Amino acid sequence: MNNPSIPLEDAWQDKRWLWLLSPSIPLTFTSSLLAFVWTGQWWFMLLAPLIIHVLLPVLDRVFGEDFSNPPESAVAQLESDIFYRALVWAYVPLQWSGTVLGAWIAATQPLPWLGFAALVLTVGAINGIGIGTAHELGHKKEALDRWLSKIALAPSAYGHFFVEHNRGHHQRVATPQDPASARMGESFWAFLPRSVWGSLQSAWALEKERLGKQGLSVWHLQNHNLQAWGLTALLFGGLTAWLGWVVVPFLLWQAGYAASMLEVVNYVEHYGLLRQRDASGRYVRCAPEHSWNSNHLVGNLLLYQLQRHSDHHAHPSRRYQALRHFTTAPQLPAGYATMITVAYLPPLWFAWMDRRVMAHYGGDLGLVNVQASARKKLMRAWH
Repeated sequence: MNNPSIPLEDAWQDKRWLWLLSPSIPLTFTSSLLAFVWTGQWWFMLLAPLIIHVLLPVLDRVFGEDFSNPPESAVAQLESDIFYRALVWAYVPLQWSGTVLGAWIAATQPLPWLGFAALVLTVGAINGIGIGTAHELGHKKEALDRWLSKIALAPSAYGHFFVEHNRGHHQRVATPQDPASARMGESFWAFLPRSVWGSLQSAWALEKERLGKQGLSVWHLQNHNLQAWGLTALLFGGLTAWLGWVVVPFLLWQAGYAASMLEVVNYVEHYGLLRQRDASGRYVRCAPEHSWNSNHLVGNLLLYQLQRHSDHHAHPSRRYQALRHFTTAPQLPAGYATMITVAYLPPLWFAWMDRRVMAHYGGDLGLVNVQASARKKLMRAWH
């Protein structure tokens, strides 16, 4: 019997070859760096921010949404097909190639400050989207995937995401205790330091607890945080030994921008949503209605279907090619490229999203994850 919350599957078509768009992101952005090397024109490196903030919103609008789901009879074959895993693996060497090329440009090529900023945004975008790739890999049980996840996190120096996302965020998502779940009335700029610091603290505490149960020190080499940060140290140290200390500011700036790209996506994914408590006082199990969802076709093809975030949180082990749309999940008004751009502008974000949060909860502010400092203002606005 069909689950009434899941649309019928008659319209689904396998997008097998269209998924090649996913690893095209680092390839395209790195090509813009090569164009600069060949021509000396730094404005070629504006391609990445233009694609993210202009072209992708337009393409999402033009090609619209795809609500179709793969039939359950096809899921086993989809998830066992090595082709889909290889597409995720392909991102990592392309990502590292772009990072190394960007570091070489920063250290050896004369650039105006606008050109340097464009270089930071390009390489930072490669590695920020690379955190999304690490997200897909880090949820898997295979050792290769899990190590590739840490390698993909190395250029952004955000290796603790491997621990915090899987064992922290997924446990506390859509609750006030989760640093990566944004609260209604909280701007992205207030959320950013809270999420960065809170996630770092949580990742360290989680590994300290895990290793403590094994009788090991938190400083043991089995600490996943130390392993991931060690890869960053090897990458940054190797590039510094090769290119000199002049490359260090570039590496830090691009890593900071990459991390901010992850955090603005975090901000979008759960804004204002709250899991309620059951009769025992525990939070109810995470369900599709606790994550904002987007079915915009182009963005999903480019981001390993990260935008179908509702099914991912409800069923974390499900691979990207098999994720589903649920009619019970709250829907974003646009794809991630548009939403992250709007999130940088708090008044526009609040005007666009607060009414959607309230509509999702039937106008009951008591059901919403609310920023404490904004509660009185929101009560006046919505009551």
